Amino acid sequence: MKCFLIFLCYTFNIAFSQIYNNSKPMSELTCFPPIDDNDPSLMRPIHEDGMFNNPWRTWKKPNMWSIPKFMFETDNSKVPKEKVLDETLPLLKPNFNFDGTGISLTWIGHATTLVHIDGLTLLTDPIFSDRASPSQYFGPTRYRKAAVSVKELPQIDAVVISHNHYDHLDLGSVLALKDRFGSKLQWFVPLGLSQWMRDEGVENVVEMDWWQTSCIITKPDIKFVFTPAQHWTRRGVNDERKTLWGGWSVIGPKHKFYFAGDTGYCPAFEQIGKKYGPFDIAAIPIGAYEPRWFMQPQHVDPEEAVKIHQDVKSKLSIGIHWGTFALAHEYYLEPPMKLKTALKDNNLDNNEFITISHGETKSIS
Repeated sequence: MKCFLIFLCYTFNIAFSQIYNNSKPMSELTCFPPIDDNDPSLMRPIHEDGMFNNPWRTWKKPNMWSIPKFMFETDNSKVPKEKVLDETLPLLKPNFNFDGTGISLTWIGHATTLVHIDGLTLLTDPIFSDRASPSQYFGPTRYRKAAVSVKELPQIDAVVISHNHYDHLDLGSVLALKDRFGSKLQWFVPLGLSQWMRDEGVENVVEMDWWQTSCIITKPDIKFVFTPAQHWTRRGVNDERKTLWGGWSVIGPKHKFYFAGDTGYCPAFEQIGKKYGPFDIAAIPIGAYEPRWFMQPQHVDPEEAVKIHQDVKSKLSIGIHWGTFALAHEYYLEPPMKLKTALKDNNLDNNEFITISHGETKSIS
């Protein structure tokens, strides 16, 4: 039943797409229009018949016949009751007393992180709701609450969205952030997603293609670059791959942050590392990877996450996309265990790529 509900969450509600068209006068802009990088060696998404696709041989599109097979395979997640979770996955109260000159990351849960970089504060893929679903009455339920509510957040300057799946683009969280921060908040989203945002009343949205760069006018020394990932998109019945997906490189005057989003392993990460690395902190997914025959094209496992860490030349990587929703079949505590094994197999220090508790913050001066 859980697997069927997960499938429904990827196939409900139609999201319509429209290419970003900024018609505001310059005096009203909060963000500079995206700038293309015309380097012919950079990998680009395939866009045919109104649909995006990945350009690598490592990609294999999920098909309808694989869903029933996935549904009936053994689920080994074995998530215990809350009393046990309080010991194995403790929830910490976040401390948002940032060093204005450094970089820090607080894990809110799943792929939601709060990052403070060179005086700017941003959120990645915010989901504060109880379910990753088109409805809060069914679908995957989080077994660890968000470490903080929207009301408890500090002032946020920007939000980056990797793609439109329900565990990464949550309507309730988008509306709560809109109500809390209004026009002071800048949103960066993939191609095709700005119309959905505007239909929900969200202002200050800029949508971007892979390798495009933009920045907030009030903080022009910090660049937001939309970078490739191997994934796909869908929220409804007829909108498969109508919007793009990817990760984000945030380049400040002193520090760099990389958010991988949701992804399978592909050659793009080496290009990202060569062009924008090394990164001071990277948020890289390590969970929702079993069974591999089904998940490998779209979700890295811890071994592949370590490859991304090396490819993008991250000084400190933090594992995300685990310990919050049971979206796949691996044991709920397996991702950090396999991560340690992968680091050892690659002769890397355990402190290079870590996991942290919900609500915990890691900082670099």
